[in-house]
Amino acid sequence: MKQHDIDLSLYLVTGRNLLPHGKSYLTSLEEALRGGVTVVQVREKGADTAEFVEIAKETIALCSRYNIPVLINDRIDIALASGAAGVHLGQTDMPLVLARQLLPPSAIVGVSCTTLEHARKAVEDGADYVGLGAVYATSTKDVSAPGRVCGIAGTCAMLSVLEGTGVKAVAIGGIKSTNLLRTLHGCASPTGHALDGVAVVSDIMTSPEPETAARRLAQTFRAWMALASHGPTGFLVTSEQLAQYTQEGISAAAAALVDTVRRVRPLVHHITNNVVKTQSANVTLALGGSPIMAEAEAEQADLARAPGGLLINIGTVDALDGMLAAGRHANQNGKPVVFDPVGVGATAFRRATAAKLLDTWQPAVIKGNAAEIGALADLNEVKSQGVDSLGGFKDAPDVVRSLARKHRCIVVLSGPTDYLSDGSTVIRLSNGHELLGQITGGGCILGTAIATFCGATSMTAPGTSEGVLVKGDMLLATAAATLALTIAAQHAASREGVRGQGTFLPALIDELAMLTPEAVLRTARIEVETD
Repeated sequence: MKQHDIDLSLYLVTGRNLLPHGKSYLTSLEEALRGGVTVVQVREKGADTAEFVEIAKETIALCSRYNIPVLINDRIDIALASGAAGVHLGQTDMPLVLARQLLPPSAIVGVSCTTLEHARKAVEDGADYVGLGAVYATSTKDVSAPGRVCGIAGTCAMLSVLEGTGVKAVAIGGIKSTNLLRTLHGCASPTGHALDGVAVVSDIMTSPEPETAARRLAQTFRAWMALASHGPTGFLVTSEQLAQYTQEGISAAAAALVDTVRRVRPLVHHITNNVVKTQSANVTLALGGSPIMAEAEAEQADLARAPGGLLINIGTVDALDGMLAAGRHANQNGKPVVFDPVGVGATAFRRATAAKLLDTWQPAVIKGNAAEIGALADLNEVKSQGVDSLGGFKDAPDVVRSLARKHRCIVVLSGPTDYLSDGSTVIRLSNGHELLGQITGGGCILGTAIATFCGATSMTAPGTSEGVLVKGDMLLATAAATLALTIAAQHAASREGVRGQGTFLPALIDELAMLTPEAVLRTARIEVETD
């Protein structure tokens, strides 16, 4: 097998010490091969040389029956003695250039990378593939040293280094069936350069049914790859949906979704700012959804199974464990996550919290004001005062488009004009009223509206969820939610008796409850820009 033909999609790293009681190594391995493992790396940190050679030969003899290549972890001598297809080298092992001199020309050589410098050096030295990670914390290897867990963001950065080089990449570290879709979706460069595979250890090696475990992983990977080309965010968008990205199409979709929300009554789960819980619940009810406020970590697995949407708002960070668990379980169940990074640029704690959340789960939508979006985009163009934004961007469309590509989700920049992007299309919405920005939680209730509409969209989207992190068009859902709130704000502000913030808020809730599809069609102010 030539190195460029190697299928890295399900890369098994062995670990005999992880086998369940009563399960032999070769039996477990053969079952995993039947389940869909495409390459095997033999890792034996505790075996002496003679034992390692014997294990390698037995592994190669078994894998050859399935036409699966075998690589050896670290040991060039073992690879040569056993006739393995190649080696995988760590950063403290023999240099790749020297390994090439000792191995046959056809040998496959991979390198572990945890930093951009590692990735650049691997490309320069001629690696066939790289293992990027650890993506998540793992018990199968010591990753306690600073920088050893590079997360989703670090993996994306390293993938950018590989673009155009022909060097393949697998992610490794804590990857299992429950986070595989999140890993595949999140681990891509801003231009969409994706993983060629995932390396798995414990999810297969500890399983009493390794064939089932491997098959679950392999099927998820294949299903994802079949859909991976749909849109820069990686969410499934059909050609019919793309055709709706016009002023008329967005307006019509938004009008239809107003009725859809009321018909399906999505459960909208809030982990949100203590200041706005009542407003958020009332807005959800007025739109036609069903609100629940639940922060305890122990509740998140059960709540994530209920169809609908999830809003995570860090205006008050009292339940970080609950936020982490809620987003993780939502991803596992195909439930859209709307992230509102309230005041993220105001303190180091909020920045660290946002980074940790975004490294744990995949948002469908990120919504923020100019200061919050600027902080996530590492821009100093807009300053904040507490949770409020002072000013706006000179080129807002480029900012939202770039951030959407970076985080592979829909990004909403709220303000006098609202900007939405999926990384390609940018939608400008110019409805609203200044009073919406003058009430407590005006931005927070936009997050509520988005979670409500995204939840309803995911519930009514056709087709199977296999290989799809979130079903439904999140860009159209987000545009519809923004229009619903801002058009209702216009109506509320023009009501007789509305004299300021105190009279505006109840009027706004009334207008949300009375909003009609016809009003959306008649009032929506939409501009569309396609990259």
